[in-house]
Amino acid sequence: MAAPTVSARVIPTGFKMPEGYPTTIAFAKNTALQFWEVTTQPPGLDGGEPVNNTTMLNSVWRTMRARRLKTLTPIKVTAAYDPDVLDGSINKIQGLINNEGSVTVIFPTTDSISFYGYLQKSEPAENKDGEMPLLTITVVPTNWDPVNNVEAGPVFTNASGT
Repeated sequence: MAAPTVSARVIPTGFKMPEGYPTTIAFAKNTALQFWEVTTQPPGLDGGEPVNNTTMLNSVWRTMRARRLKTLTPIKVTAAYDPDVLDGSINKIQGLINNEGSVTVIFPTTDSISFYGYLQKSEPAENKDGEMPLLTITVVPTNWDPVNNVEAGPVFTNASGT
């Protein structure tokens, strides 16, 4: 039986973002949506739960295997907003709900990740005295090109110099 190998950590050569400001989001179907990002959570990557491979022939350890497919996780954005964005027209939030298209998250370095997805929900927070009214939106990556009807994963675009 082979043993796992020990690996030493190597110092990375990349660029570490000094802070998260500004991280913005753009919907191809409306790049000038009337909200102003306060917080933006970029999508994550999820390999899913492990596949249990334990059998009655295991003697000490439960064994598991990695799944083959990956998930691009939903993102949340908290933003200040113009109440007009809640209007039911096609180029406002109601028009983007469940309307699949291209979405881009732009990092402070101007690196970006673009993916197919849709606006799943829009939830205004309570309006309070002395606080800026906020809206939280949830965007679900689909990894599905709705025009060509094919699987299409995210595209990472590196900014020059990073």
